[in-house]
Amino acid sequence: MNGSRSANAAWLSEFTARSGELTCDVAVCAPHVYFDQLRAHLRSHEIGAQDVSERSAGAFTGDIAAEMLKDAGCAYVIVGHSERRQWHGETDAVVAAKTERALQAGLHPIVCVGETLQQREAGQTNAVLRSQLAAVLERVGVQGLTAGALAYEPVWAIGTGRTATPGLAQEVHLTLRTQIAEHDAAQATALRIIYGGSVKPGNARELFAQPDVDGGLIGGASLVASEFLAICSCVPTHSLD
Repeated sequence: MNGSRSANAAWLSEFTARSGELTCDVAVCAPHVYFDQLRAHLRSHEIGAQDVSERSAGAFTGDIAAEMLKDAGCAYVIVGHSERRQWHGETDAVVAAKTERALQAGLHPIVCVGETLQQREAGQTNAVLRSQLAAVLERVGVQGLTAGALAYEPVWAIGTGRTATPGLAQEVHLTLRTQIAEHDAAQATALRIIYGGSVKPGNARELFAQPDVDGGLIGGASLVASEFLAICSCVPTHSLD
């Protein structure tokens, strides 16, 4: 929940001046109230939303329907971010329903999965991630998931300055890809699995060099255009950032 029209203008000015140098795919996921401002400047990059309702259009005051996001020029939407799960009580079933609604409206969902520090220390990481991912697969299938991207965001590394080591990130991403391969090996290879958890210019290149890390879901560092650009420059061509 960051941004203002003046702050956005400064960010866009710096970003667009240098973004032509980037060779990766970039989606800027912003509060929906600023879509018009972003569309006027980000002509070479996609716009994404930070959340979507699991319901169709109707009497659900305050919700934003997937069709509304699509109509406003949105291409991607983040689904199941850990903060939505933590602060808004979103369950795996709700995340799966939101993913389905996004797909039905023609949006590309970026589905987030991740474990808490307590779960990791208890050795539950794989079980937690498998359960979160299984709920989405049951609802939309492998092809539905690969229409967007899967984001691994260890909750213990979000906004804390702690980052999963490149080796740990690779291990988890491979586990997730292996789970997808149980359903469809070809789709598992095609699926973009991106990492989100205190990614910064100083650690991005090594993280993105891992064979199963296809890009990043950037949080706090994305608020500073120069840092975001530096991170994007570390992403191999054709990866979603």
